Amino acid sequence: MMKTKKVLVACGAGIATSTVVNSAIEEMAKENGLKVNLVQIKISEVGSHKDTADLLVTTAMTQADFPFPVINARSFLTGIGTEQTKKEILEALKA
Repeated sequence: MMKTKKVLVACGAGIATSTVVNSAIEEMAKENGLKVNLVQIKISEVGSHKDTADLLVTTAMTQADFPFPVINARSFLTGIGTEQTKKEILEALKA
């Protein structure tokens, strides 16, 4: 039985861009039979989830170190390199 992955989806303000990323991850998870618990937050709130999250996907810049993979999802804003980003997210979810 696969465990549900807690995925933090963060942008600077926690609303617009993370919604786009959120939908994309939801879709990928469904297509690949993965269970995800998506949590949309502001980048400043990531620290409070660091003991429970499996992955951070963010469109904001972060210099902080976290005990889980951090995937930069700015490609979702520019539309350039989105496929590569999706591949990274999927690999992290399967890990």
